[in-house]
Amino acid sequence: MFVPRSLKVKRSAVDSETCVAKKNKSSPDESSFEKATEFREAKSDIRDVPATETNVFKPVEGYSEPQISHNASVAITESNEENSSLVEEPIKSFCKTQRWPLPGEPVCVVCGRYGEYICDKTDEDVCSLECKAKHLLRVREEKENVELAITNKAELPPSFLNGPYAYEENAFVSSLQDEQIDNLKQQLGIVVQGEGIARPIVEFEHCSFPDVLSSNLKKSGYEVPTPVQMQMIPVGLLGRDIVATADTGSGKTAAFLLPVIIKAMGEVEAPSALILTPTRELAIQIEKQAKELMVGLPNMRTVLLVGGLPLPPQLHRLKQNVKVIIATPGRLLEILKQSSVELHNIKIVVVDEADTMLKMGFQQQVLDILENIPRDHQTILVSATMPFGIEQLANRLLQNHVKITIGEKNQPCSNVRQIILWVEEPSKKKKLFEILNDKKLFKPPILVFVECKLGADLLSDAVHKITGLETISMHADKTQTERNTILQGLFQEKYEVVVSTGILGRGLDLVNVKLVVNFDMPSSMDEYVHQVGRAGRLGHSGTAITFINNNSKKLFWDVVKRVKPTGTILPPQLLNSPYLHDQKRKEQQRSKQSQKGLVTGDNLMDIIRKHDKSTFQKQ
Repeated sequence: MFVPRSLKVKRSAVDSETCVAKKNKSSPDESSFEKATEFREAKSDIRDVPATETNVFKPVEGYSEPQISHNASVAITESNEENSSLVEEPIKSFCKTQRWPLPGEPVCVVCGRYGEYICDKTDEDVCSLECKAKHLLRVREEKENVELAITNKAELPPSFLNGPYAYEENAFVSSLQDEQIDNLKQQLGIVVQGEGIARPIVEFEHCSFPDVLSSNLKKSGYEVPTPVQMQMIPVGLLGRDIVATADTGSGKTAAFLLPVIIKAMGEVEAPSALILTPTRELAIQIEKQAKELMVGLPNMRTVLLVGGLPLPPQLHRLKQNVKVIIATPGRLLEILKQSSVELHNIKIVVVDEADTMLKMGFQQQVLDILENIPRDHQTILVSATMPFGIEQLANRLLQNHVKITIGEKNQPCSNVRQIILWVEEPSKKKKLFEILNDKKLFKPPILVFVECKLGADLLSDAVHKITGLETISMHADKTQTERNTILQGLFQEKYEVVVSTGILGRGLDLVNVKLVVNFDMPSSMDEYVHQVGRAGRLGHSGTAITFINNNSKKLFWDVVKRVKPTGTILPPQLLNSPYLHDQKRKEQQRSKQSQKGLVTGDNLMDIIRKHDKSTFQKQ
């Protein structure tokens, strides 16, 4: 029936039925009708399988199950086999008696509880006999729907009828004139550079995805592609290398996940796809979205490789023929050094938040990982900001790539109303309390960004004591379990204020956050763009309030260049600052010097004369 993750003793079919009966008696909170129905379903599921199939329990090497107490009473049966000292838990009959998973543990594909067992028919994680029965019923229904569609000669995607998937431009897209395509790109703010670039799609149906994937897209809320998805998806499906820059919250994750899934589906060897992210929270979020899109697709599994979580479960998961690796660079390198994973079959690599990943600190780790991957792989780099220096490095990593820019490059999200306030250091707490007491601005949960970990803890305590609001701090010194709990609490609006370092500043879809306060001005304008973007996710509007003073004088000219074009009113202390005028003057001087170094038709003869004159004097 199952391949359990922690059982030490094999159980016979008769014993399994006995355990189901005992579990049925220990569920007083269910009605007798529900218990009887679920018991019959679970029991019939057991009898459908030969007795030999129930003896497939095997221990997981190098991993012992953590002891977690729960309310449901569990009957412990002593083995009557040769080793009578070993005991085991009975197979759980109902999902209500299963505990919730710890971070990094497998999750049941049906109910989301701890995936203690592996279904022997589909290799998916399940928590109980009840969920296995529901899972198999769902798989059977999906299979019947596909067979019915074939019988009725319905139009099925190429991946079901003609072998491997191959992207072909939709007839509607092909029928559009070049002027119409250019007008569409102009209206949506799509700018592309490169050779042989695919036209943007208008609907997801234009990609002719497999029915299961199309259904998963709709279930996940993807009705109409966003501009970055319209252009990135067809280019990615054609196997081209990509550098994509788009606003925070614009849908970049789905834009690279769909080409990743299609690429991995067509590969026999595993793993065949790799996604690298700078933070654990972002990796967890991407894996969650990937699993939502992969439900029902054959042999499609993911593995999450991040620090802060136990290593043995991650190594065990790697052995389950996973197709897609989602990892932070440090943990992946650690596993590579142990020779616990091979990357020679990787066909597509995604580097999310590429500007951070290719900076000092992450850059060497990413390059070390890429050395273990074949050169003929497809590479996709995405971020909301892409500085010029990072673009130059990306050009060396990519081959014949397509550059996609959505909206104004390196600019804050247009859905976020930006407010810049001049606040001296001693007055910052008082100003924050005023904002929290303002009925028009106070829309919890509120995300407050600070510069350092200690500052997060101290400010969090101060806000709670003064205002009485549910407040908590978030930073890298907290354990991964604590970080996951805080993030979950933020989604569930358990906390009214979360004071965080930049750990929550990139990539995370904090859809319920409407107000961001930059208590400390970020260290760079790129970080500023990412942090204010937490308040404008997936088309939602938001507000970002930033405190600024002379402590951030190095950024004054950058602030004016990036924020003023959005219509934001800047404080007079900033606009009249001598630091601002000095920075502006220096930039203009550098610009003039660089222009003097350019050889044009106007100055070409002057350069020749100067060269001849200097040569004559040397003689």
